[in-house]
Amino acid sequence: MDKFSRPKQMIFASTKEKTIMRVFVTGATGFIGTAIVQELINAGHQVLGLARSDASAQKLIDAGAAIHRGDLEDLDNLRSGAASADGVIHAGFIHDFTRFREVCQVDKIAIETIGEVLANSDRPFIITSGTALTSPGKLATEDIIPPLNPAWPRASEQAADTVAALGVRAAVIRLSPSVHGDEDKHGFIPILVKIAREKGVSAYVGEGLNRWNAVHRLDAAHLYRLALENATPGARFHGSAEEAITTRTIAEAIGKQLNIPVASVAPEAAAEHFGWFSHMAAIDCPASSKQTRENLNWRPTHPALLTDIENGVYTR
Repeated sequence: MDKFSRPKQMIFASTKEKTIMRVFVTGATGFIGTAIVQELINAGHQVLGLARSDASAQKLIDAGAAIHRGDLEDLDNLRSGAASADGVIHAGFIHDFTRFREVCQVDKIAIETIGEVLANSDRPFIITSGTALTSPGKLATEDIIPPLNPAWPRASEQAADTVAALGVRAAVIRLSPSVHGDEDKHGFIPILVKIAREKGVSAYVGEGLNRWNAVHRLDAAHLYRLALENATPGARFHGSAEEAITTRTIAEAIGKQLNIPVASVAPEAAAEHFGWFSHMAAIDCPASSKQTRENLNWRPTHPALLTDIENGVYTR
């Protein structure tokens, strides 16, 4: 039996402080996933990371994790990965916006498939969602459960509730629209920087008073571990270290770093300027993490979003 094989009766390795788990992680080699893997290993947990390529497998080996070959559409491998673990963190998502509705369905099926394996057990299952659409236009809090938005078909939270009803200790982490930090190549700030460079101006929509929330990826990774170790079924946690930053402030910081003008774009011209990203450029999505901090004793300690921008993380 290898170190990730599970006996018929689950046995946790315990210390006086906490329970050590074997954790199956999807998205284990992504921007956030790599931080989650290191956070878990540093805390003494064992990690089994999902890898679909040789390069991803090598990243896991280098990090000190074990490899589980497969991807989010390989349901048999998802089942076997979940079956061999004491808990699961689902941080994977196929970021292909050309087939967004399809990959949202892949995400939903993956969650339900893993959940069926974990049914009627005490094994935690942490599922990833976002804060941006929880309560647009007003401060989002953890107790708000938004209905599924047909215009945004990602159903991670609804799938989490489905598997919780099967007796799974499933909880949701809602991440900020900006999860920032070194090595962020595909997030929302890199998108804004790319558009600013192409257009020669760092822009915001209207008065730029719409607000984003943000979290450093290392603080987000710490939250995933705390949630894994302490989650209750149906819980929602907010990965929001900064609850409200205006997009104008973000645009000004980017403009300063790139040494280009900063300007307003009229709402009716936003689609032309920002392209497919215009909706996110205009969204107002402040989010509190008060309940998360109180329930998990989560205390973000890493640099703020503007600090990362001002330190050249996105413009080197």
